[in-house]
Amino acid sequence: MTVASHSRKVNKAKMLVVDDEPDNLDLLYRTFRRDFTVLRAESGQQALEILSEHGEVAVIISDQRMPEMKGTEFLSKTVPEFPDTVRIILTGFTDVEDLVDAINAGQVYRYITKPWDPDELKHVVDQAAHTYDLLKQRGEAIDLLENQHWVVMRMAEIAQSAGDVTVALPDIAIAAQRVIGAQGVAVHLIDQDALADHVGIAGSASSDLIKQDPLVGEAIASRDLKYCTDGTKVSDGSTKAAYEAAGMGAHCVAPVLFRGAVVAIVSLQWTTPQVFSERSQNFIQMTAQQVALTLACL
Repeated sequence: MTVASHSRKVNKAKMLVVDDEPDNLDLLYRTFRRDFTVLRAESGQQALEILSEHGEVAVIISDQRMPEMKGTEFLSKTVPEFPDTVRIILTGFTDVEDLVDAINAGQVYRYITKPWDPDELKHVVDQAAHTYDLLKQRGEAIDLLENQHWVVMRMAEIAQSAGDVTVALPDIAIAAQRVIGAQGVAVHLIDQDALADHVGIAGSASSDLIKQDPLVGEAIASRDLKYCTDGTKVSDGSTKAAYEAAGMGAHCVAPVLFRGAVVAIVSLQWTTPQVFSERSQNFIQMTAQQVALTLACL
């Protein structure tokens, strides 16, 4: 599970339109460019290459009759890697048999006959985008529950088997990295609100960033989660240099509290800027609570 997401300059869902006729591609692009980031392809093969480069899109609109690869064949190839993407096909009345098979296989959400009505197509696309959002929310909720369960079980295993805090710290950091998805995680013990000697590191976490980033002191003092979404935009020159030296673009620090005192911090470090949603912050804090319970058992 990745609890923070890459920041984007434009908060638009992505759409891929596929048609071997340039005029149709231009028309689809102009119809949806205000509401979507529209990617264009003139063949099924080119569309697959675009998906490989750009990743998941919310909606695919594909023509059915294209040379080399039919629309239904192309769409079927996208299902294994992008199951949540909603697929719409543009077709003539003569392709009904292929469409029925594709719809029954769950590969096509709707089909639109050509020539299409712009208002009808917009309405269908709006419904498709809403369906995509619901699928992603449901998937994220299921992932969250599964990861919460895994964290509880894994931390209990560490508490039972480690026997010593210095042995447990790297295992705790590895577990946190697995469920949160940061490139680097450090679990650093705190003594009287200052960094202690013992630390467990997973991935590419930078100890120097922990020592130099004011977020650490702010998290300890406030007993609350603190984060920087983009290290390149930090106003303080020395702190910005610390991010650059560490090769990190975002940093989140979660205090680990036991009986009101900060006993450790969990430093989560990403190489690219991130967005920390309320859900992701809650999950990070829940993980820090499990770390506290684990440390209390050692």
